[in-house]
Amino acid sequence: MWSRVKKYFKKSNMPAKALPQRLQPRILSRSEHVISRAYINEYALKVLYRLREHGYQAYLVGGGVRDLLLGREPKDFDVATDATPEQVRRVFRNCRLIGRRFRLAHIHFGAEIIEVATFRGAGVEHGEEGGPGGGMLLRDNCYGTIEEDALRRDFTVNALYYNIDNFSVIDYADGVRDLEAGRLRLLGDPESRFREDPVRMLRAVRFAAKLGFFIDPECEQQIYQHSALLHEVPPARLFDEILKLFMGGMAVETFAKMRHYHLFGHLFPDTEKCLSREEQGFPITFVVRALENTDRRIEQGLSVTPFFLYAALLWEPTRRRYEALLAAGEPSEVAMEEAASEVLARQIQRISIPRRFSLPLREIWALQPRFYQRRGKQPERLIGHPRFRAAYDFMLLRATAGEIESELADWWRQMLEGGEPPPVSQSAAEERPTRKKRRRPRRRKPARAS
Repeated sequence: MWSRVKKYFKKSNMPAKALPQRLQPRILSRSEHVISRAYINEYALKVLYRLREHGYQAYLVGGGVRDLLLGREPKDFDVATDATPEQVRRVFRNCRLIGRRFRLAHIHFGAEIIEVATFRGAGVEHGEEGGPGGGMLLRDNCYGTIEEDALRRDFTVNALYYNIDNFSVIDYADGVRDLEAGRLRLLGDPESRFREDPVRMLRAVRFAAKLGFFIDPECEQQIYQHSALLHEVPPARLFDEILKLFMGGMAVETFAKMRHYHLFGHLFPDTEKCLSREEQGFPITFVVRALENTDRRIEQGLSVTPFFLYAALLWEPTRRRYEALLAAGEPSEVAMEEAASEVLARQIQRISIPRRFSLPLREIWALQPRFYQRRGKQPERLIGHPRFRAAYDFMLLRATAGEIESELADWWRQMLEGGEPPPVSQSAAEERPTRKKRRRPRRRKPARAS
């Protein structure tokens, strides 16, 4: 097994000094850590014990162990085992196998899912640098031992295993020491690991923001140097990664770190161009306000929809293009449609946005000009639109960021609260003039000859 591990690190172009000298783990007995079974999900315990009963190794692993050691409540409880996915499925009738690149077993307990992964092996194929794959991970469906599995994980703080047999914590990568230091450190050579999977740069930022850790200087330097590798990640995969980054309750901190490490511009180039310029001498704050709102809703246990998040992240380039088209004489409705199409067409080259999210996203944008139409029955028609509430919340964010006058937001608040909104002045009604369709002139009947 040790020869396979050394072969893997050699293929990863890892410098000799970074090769692990031994695979003797540090084992923390029950008295040396704070993890108790009382804090572990009951279904995760069922999975661990049943796999053990059938003669397999099974450990709680990764973020669940990390968070328990930090005194946090884990979001997920993942299990690592030497049983293959097919063997896991034979043990659990409520099991479904997913994934191609690496097969996983999902064990369903009602609405809850416990993810079970077979130990990953060190014999992983890679593309040669400069050739197909450019050093990126091409195949990862190779199984191995717990030692190999530990070395294949990304960060040391995620390479920790909880043994249900004797309630010990097994640490193959000095992860406990990094936890104590508040340090986020990659296992292995950072450049090689980022080339294998550039998404690890996003994970580094996400964990640093979530845990309040600092990124190891060597790892940090490689993020600066290799941020452009994100262009090699399939757009479909990046959609889910963005949701993890911004819907974990630390969106503002994550956003700041992504811009600090020059990652955000590779994912949202149009938005980054807008944010790098001031408007009328003031920095653009809409994105930050939207992310603050996202964090607040998550803290309060309220839902956050992906389409609203993407609508906020892409609003600045859409708004600028919309206003340019308005200035060129396009009708408001046509200008918004064209602006949305242009921005989304460029964006999906970096991050794919499924149609079930792009359609409501466009509706939120399309309804924004209609908030200025406050005469007659127009407000009632707008309130009756299925996407009104999301569009209204979006408009309030624009007012909070100072993009539009607070008078408009106050008028709509009073309207919805059942009070009598103040009368709309002629100047307010003309804030966003819309171009009416010209009627064709009537064809005059030819005069009859007398």
